[in-house]
Amino acid sequence: VQLQASGGGAVQAGESLRLSCAASGNIFSVLNMGWYRQAPGKQRELVATMTSGSSTDYADSLKGRFTISRDNAKNTVYLQMNSLKPEDTAVYYCNADVRPGNRFGILQNYWGQGTQVTVSS
Repeated sequence: VQLQASGGGAVQAGESLRLSCAASGNIFSVLNMGWYRQAPGKQRELVATMTSGSSTDYADSLKGRFTISRDNAKNTVYLQMNSLKPEDTAVYYCNADVRPGNRFGILQNYWGQGTQVTVSS
């Protein structure tokens, strides 16, 4: 199973970006999918997560600016980031809980490779 993230880049403050992350491989089902970020010199932190039933959880500081969504048929999660600020600069990682193979597969947690988001003032 692989998670492939895309959509990062360099933008000006106030602009928007949309990140995508697709899970591929020997997948029976994908449960939670989400995004985390890690700024230089800081610990990785939660951005947002979404269950397969569309329940969401956001970092309090990001509510209202960031929106998570997913396409279950494509095993893909998205992160719409609006009104970006320089403090949003970080490597953004996608994460997923995947049941591989069949309904008896053992649930495993996977990380994507990370995509850089840089916001300049």
